[in-house]
Amino acid sequence: MTFQIGDKVIYPNHGLGIVERIEEKTILGTTCGFFHLRIVSNETVVLVPVGNVDGVGLRKAIDDDEVERLFTLLSDGKIDNHQNWKGRFKDNSDKMRTGSIYDMADVLKSLTFLAKSKSLSFREKRMLDRARALIISEVSEVVRRTAADVEARVDSALEKCLTVKARNIARAATRAKTAKSVKAVKTMAAAGASAGSSRRAAARAS
Repeated sequence: MTFQIGDKVIYPNHGLGIVERIEEKTILGTTCGFFHLRIVSNETVVLVPVGNVDGVGLRKAIDDDEVERLFTLLSDGKIDNHQNWKGRFKDNSDKMRTGSIYDMADVLKSLTFLAKSKSLSFREKRMLDRARALIISEVSEVVRRTAADVEARVDSALEKCLTVKARNIARAATRAKTAKSVKAVKTMAAAGASAGSSRRAAARAS
């Protein structure tokens, strides 16, 4: 993927950056191109080798249509909820490293959901805050709204997501309870039928 000066790009775990210039540098006798990125959140400058763009996951910022897709994802009620801490942390760390805003949305949803029922570890709390900040900063830049406005919309989407998730959990519990009741009735009916057959057989024998 190639970028031009002035492009808004996302550098995984660093956030939104602006390509300020592209230049060649000779390091240890090898000449290669570098993108100079100014990271918007802290005004730092990082150099990314042109030939390693895919390797570090550098990508262009999303567009307006993708913003709507993002908020649909944030509010859909589909939440990965790993019970095992190590497995959950690894999966979420892998998603954060991709730089995909949709992967970060999955992390934000799952950790927000988890935080409603238990205290997060320090590392998970930091990851939750990071995912939230990266999403808000990118969207606010794309839609040209303040971070506070975008944060309010993110909170609204997450609230809807948790409501849908809770409704789905309740429905699943109701279905399981109903299925258990039906099974119990069938078992009792089968036992009754078996007892009736035994009594009829005994009566014929006598």
